[in-house]
Amino acid sequence: MYWLSKNRYKAGLLLPTLLIYSIFIILPIAIAIYYSLTKYSGIGSPRFNGMKNYIRLFQDPLFWTSFKNTMIIFILAFVLLLTLSFFIALLLNHKLKAVDFSKALIFSPAIIAPIIVGIIWVYILDPNIGILNNILDVIGADALKQKWIGGKLLSPYSIAIIYFWQQLGYLVTIFIAGLKMIPGDVLEAVKIDGASAVQEIRYVTIPMMRTTISTVAVLIITGVFKVFEIVQQTTGGGPNHLSETLVTYSYSQTFASGDYGYGMSLATVTFILSLIITAVYTTLTREKEE
Repeated sequence: MYWLSKNRYKAGLLLPTLLIYSIFIILPIAIAIYYSLTKYSGIGSPRFNGMKNYIRLFQDPLFWTSFKNTMIIFILAFVLLLTLSFFIALLLNHKLKAVDFSKALIFSPAIIAPIIVGIIWVYILDPNIGILNNILDVIGADALKQKWIGGKLLSPYSIAIIYFWQQLGYLVTIFIAGLKMIPGDVLEAVKIDGASAVQEIRYVTIPMMRTTISTVAVLIITGVFKVFEIVQQTTGGGPNHLSETLVTYSYSQTFASGDYGYGMSLATVTFILSLIITAVYTTLTREKEE
């Protein structure tokens, strides 16, 4: 009976998951932090150099460029995805004509591999071969033609739109699942009391969806800081690293330049930054709930 106590039973169930999590999540993070404190080219033995990589990082103008690009993508994607996915879910939660087809259509980009998503949008946004600029050329709107990708200014904004397009259906599906969990009796009572559609959303739907909204927000935060394939396929970080994000710049320094120590310091800062933003968001939302 002692071995079948509740605590030991729970520990036995959690142990395999904890072991896998430690091997594939905790251990790689610890290794990355260790290499970030060394000078290492991938050949030979790493040499400990303390905080030199981090000092170099904060003095590197390309780091700040990649940081700025990442934050532009994050802000745009966060605002657009969190708001529009919620309102689209509200719309699709009603019994409308072709609602099932609409759900499938919106969700379809989420099942496409990110590298393929990048290829698709290259043929849309590329300033030379892209459909968008060609359409503007045909209709005589040459003044509106831009370097949507691969330029100095618009690349992060375009990447944010591409990421929004890819993730929208996935997040809409999560919101629809959350809406289905709201008791029908509650919504019916609100309608009987004479509440308008806006009041129903503001005072009933959103408060009862706080957990789902927080989950979606965390998924967006962590997802944006992992955007890699789209950037690599559309711009490759160019020209001259001006469209790099933190993840692609870390990859470039680690594998293209062979500077593993510096690349791992970039990866560590990216990881810490995503943790900070997630912690700030969860803290603020928790305080509002209380």
